[in-house]
Amino acid sequence: MVFSKSYVVMVIVFSINFFDGGLCFTTFVFGDSLVDAGNNDYIFTLSKANSPPYGIDFKPSGGQPTGRFTNGRTISDIIGEYLGAKSFPPPFLAPISTQSDTIIHKGINYASGASGILDETGLLFLGRISLREQVKNFEESRNEMVKLKGENETMEVLKNSIFSLTVGSNDIINYIQPSIPFFQTNKPSPSDYLDHMISNLTVHLKRLHALGARKFVVVGVGPLGCIPFVRAIHFVTNEKCLEEVNRLIETYNFKLSGVVDQLNLEFGLDTMFVYANSYAVFTKIIVNYRQYGFVNAKQPCCVGYFPPFICYKDRQNQSSTSFLCDDRSKYVFWDAYHPTEAANIIIAKELLDGDETITSPINIRQLYAYRL
Repeated sequence: MVFSKSYVVMVIVFSINFFDGGLCFTTFVFGDSLVDAGNNDYIFTLSKANSPPYGIDFKPSGGQPTGRFTNGRTISDIIGEYLGAKSFPPPFLAPISTQSDTIIHKGINYASGASGILDETGLLFLGRISLREQVKNFEESRNEMVKLKGENETMEVLKNSIFSLTVGSNDIINYIQPSIPFFQTNKPSPSDYLDHMISNLTVHLKRLHALGARKFVVVGVGPLGCIPFVRAIHFVTNEKCLEEVNRLIETYNFKLSGVVDQLNLEFGLDTMFVYANSYAVFTKIIVNYRQYGFVNAKQPCCVGYFPPFICYKDRQNQSSTSFLCDDRSKYVFWDAYHPTEAANIIIAKELLDGDETITSPINIRQLYAYRL
């Protein structure tokens, strides 16, 4: 039997109203540097955020770097706080992540800067944890849960936990950036490349489902044609974004939202995949940035002077190799790739309580309250 989307939403809302009685805050976070909480601090990689001024506005660390690729909290951090979580899921590679109690009550963050859906994405940064490896790492966490709670109780925890995937940006960046000598390969057509991304992501989503995941947030790729790094490598000097790149991403996101709809039909009402349209939210911020209180939606607050425009301050003598803006709350971009905490707050609020144009078939707050 095939259910219409309106019927599915009606049943979901009824379930939320009927069963809402204390939210589960266990969250398993997968993705790239947009949500990395410090995993890259533990591996040999060129993609790190372990030096000032990263984390300068992250209150739990007293303004010290935590491995987050922004000045404060990530979108994932903020959504958890709004829902009432008392702490953030720790990085998988941090020692505390092996504690079964932490896994069960907080969840784990597996995200890794420079990583992507495809295993080869981020090769030039050397170390990174691909999505395939992140899923394998979750299997390790799951095994720890089973040792403590047994299979049945582990499945009960997992079915009410949130599995959030924010990945795909680096795959797109790798595809659109100019070829580097000695690393040049024949590029597939845009359509073939996007299909390759989608098919690989679908495999990983189904693997997580087989391991017990039932509540998913699948975040689309944002308007990378507007980020400072992409604008710089394509020599865009005016106020406009690189529309060719954004059109490619719109095509990918359309395919992704279709996959989310299909997975919801395939697995039925005991599983919920939510598509989060970060592209629409971030585009609205960039176009209407002054209405949100920003003064700059084009340049990063902290930026190095040469490619890849890394934001960095030397720990030894505190000399800065980067320009740092005076008021971080007035900038949309923190560095050449990532939003500021101020922008992340707006994005998080939209995704948490958005309508069907932002999150579909339900929003993230409803997903947390949804009881299977």
